[in-house]
Amino acid sequence: MRKIRVLLAKPGLDGHDRGAKVLARCFRDAGFEVIYTGCHQTSEQIAAIAIQEDVDLVGLSCLSGAHKYLFPEVARLLQERDAEDIIVIGGGIIPEQDMPALYEAGLKAIFTPGTKLDAIVEWINTNVKPEA
Repeated sequence: MRKIRVLLAKPGLDGHDRGAKVLARCFRDAGFEVIYTGCHQTSEQIAAIAIQEDVDLVGLSCLSGAHKYLFPEVARLLQERDAEDIIVIGGGIIPEQDMPALYEAGLKAIFTPGTKLDAIVEWINTNVKPEA
């Protein structure tokens, strides 16, 4: 069985990527293959990269408050392109009252500041099964 392939992305104008870089290193150390897009990606770019790179999981990070539009847009584009098997999770400054709409839009998990890295890795190992 191959390693879990993870795409980490910073959609929109948010330029704060320290957390995403910490996650990238953590995921690599956990044995995942990690692709990091860097900052200022459009939803279209993220969906296209996820499909092109044949990832199992897309992790989106947003600290700017645009998560209510950007996260659902990535999930929608993946579904529209017959890639709904790619799991989408989110993280960053996400108010609790925004979470139900994000789950309804297709996100499978949301991790906020203070979440232990081990808990995120455990969630991925439990919920993501790489395609053969």
